[in-house]
Amino acid sequence: MSIDKVRNYLKKYSYDDKILEFDKSSATVELAAKAIGCKESEILKTLSFKINDDCIVVCVSGDSRVDNRKYKDLFNVKARMLKHDEVEYYTGHKVGGVCPFALKEGVKIYLDKSLKKHEYVYPACGSFNSAIRLSLSELERVTEYPEWIDVCREDNNA
Repeated sequence: MSIDKVRNYLKKYSYDDKILEFDKSSATVELAAKAIGCKESEILKTLSFKINDDCIVVCVSGDSRVDNRKYKDLFNVKARMLKHDEVEYYTGHKVGGVCPFALKEGVKIYLDKSLKKHEYVYPACGSFNSAIRLSLSELERVTEYPEWIDVCREDNNA
């Protein structure tokens, strides 16, 4: 089970006991914010993209959307999210539980600057009903991200 992989991954940082599990789904930004009792923007949304034959994940604030022009300028390809049936194959996590932890080998993680407006964020933990509260410095510590990027636009309707 994916949450067990994440728990084991977070254990090396002594964060495994910080995982929150809910008796209801937290698979979307809206559901996660309700389950946790926080703002939707504080949810860390993990978006998975295909670049050629590789997969990357971009972690963004729950109220942010990818700006296609910024994405293409940074990665030199058009933004193409993984199809629903490709997500688990490429990331190792099912839709609703994709997170920046315990990903399949070779998946690069990027943190978008849209997250920087928060002191704490809540990424999923490998299942449709889990999350963890992390400060940005804790998030940096537990993800193997190469750099902060800027590929989002704010969407005030989210």
